[in-house]
Amino acid sequence: MIQSPENLIFNGIDLAESFTDSAKGTYFIVNNVEGRGVLSEEISTIEVPGMAGAYQSSKYTPTRTLSVSISLKGESFEDLRKKIDRLSSILIKDELVPIKFSDELDVTYYGSLNEVEHKIEVACIYQAVLNFLCTDPFKYEEAQTKTFESDVLSLTYNGTAPASPIFELEVIKPVTFAMVQNQYNEYQMIGQPTNVNEEVVDTRTLILEERGETLDTWQDNPVSVDGNVSGNMGYDGAGITAPTYGTGERWHGPAKIKEVPVSTDFEIEARMQLYTDEINQTGRIEIYLFDENMTELGKVAINDNSIWVLRRLAEGRIGPYVGNFQNYIISSRNYQYEWDNFPAFLRMKRQDKTYEFYVARVDGSGKHLWSLKKSYTVSDSKYLGKLKYVQIHIGKFGDTASPHTSRIDWLRAYVIEDTTKNQTPYIARPGDLITLDNFNKELLINGEDAKNLKDFGGSFFNLHKGENQLIVHPANSFNSRVKWSERYR
Repeated sequence: MIQSPENLIFNGIDLAESFTDSAKGTYFIVNNVEGRGVLSEEISTIEVPGMAGAYQSSKYTPTRTLSVSISLKGESFEDLRKKIDRLSSILIKDELVPIKFSDELDVTYYGSLNEVEHKIEVACIYQAVLNFLCTDPFKYEEAQTKTFESDVLSLTYNGTAPASPIFELEVIKPVTFAMVQNQYNEYQMIGQPTNVNEEVVDTRTLILEERGETLDTWQDNPVSVDGNVSGNMGYDGAGITAPTYGTGERWHGPAKIKEVPVSTDFEIEARMQLYTDEINQTGRIEIYLFDENMTELGKVAINDNSIWVLRRLAEGRIGPYVGNFQNYIISSRNYQYEWDNFPAFLRMKRQDKTYEFYVARVDGSGKHLWSLKKSYTVSDSKYLGKLKYVQIHIGKFGDTASPHTSRIDWLRAYVIEDTTKNQTPYIARPGDLITLDNFNKELLINGEDAKNLKDFGGSFFNLHKGENQLIVHPANSFNSRVKWSERYR
């Protein structure tokens, strides 16, 4: 097997291994790599009349380009064409991907294919220069994680360029703020500390939590959905599912209802997953809210309503169904994507006379993506009744195939209250995860954006070369850890 000391590993794929077959005489080899040398600096200057030289006004590190000269050999011209097509499918990505070289396996570059310089294509051999643009010009060692002990951590940073740490604070008691600072008086903080004149209050009181284990405490009647109620609802060990959907010409499936403590202002949130792996499958998951007279206050839902394309949409509606897109604050008009899988987070909140709906797709780490928040203030009293019943429904359309996965992972309901002038609310409670991400410039609570809680003086900061002293506040409130990668120029 022909080998190169600069062998390219792109997005985890060893290209030489993937395209080389010694028995058939085919190979992929890296001839040369350029762009891994000393990085330049772009310096802006200001010239002043009568002064020798100039003032340096700013300096930054520009992007890096990795130029990789390659040779690819096929068994025949036809085989070579297929190999080039396969190589293209590997190299063309929508996002930055990890790039490694076999003579530098301890570090990773991040880039994407930017330009290809075709050299020759003769005798079943293709040669070209692949130019990968690294908008982040630095290279990184493998990520490291350290846990705080007693809210204090000392770590030694050896990189030649500053690194941006990610702090994860697992909440173990209610907090009004979360803060991490270093010995240079740099800090990041969300929320606000209380002073002696303020009362700490919890503006959210949990009145319902369901993961499926106590589904037998829910009732089958009275239930009302946009369609027919049929089939059975169950628990599969991971959440609430529909073992059977029953029958119906239009939307149909099981539904259950639960009485909760009566509340004027409330918040409902749920984590769901809707996955259809065949185009002829449909499905929907819905949560309805009713007042003391079983008048529908509104619903939130996700669904796949097409047998022609893989498509996901979300809905947030005030009141009962009165027509397409009427009373819908969130609908296919503002939240519809061509996804096969939709791990979703939904929230419906009413405070005073304002309804707020929120939807996001959740990735494997719990981070919220493609989020949308919309609100609407109502004046009609029929939408302002007190919450008394929460209803869940899982369905499909007509005789279409059932979805691969249709599950409510968990559901929570809260009574919410306003704060007064001399009160400070909790921003997080035991079990919540606060992320202060200096690398991606994000502040998150349970994966949801929390920049609205950022302290004015806080800022994203880096680890400095040498010793770093890090402190978490308030004390004894978190199980804390920091993640970072040594970064090099």
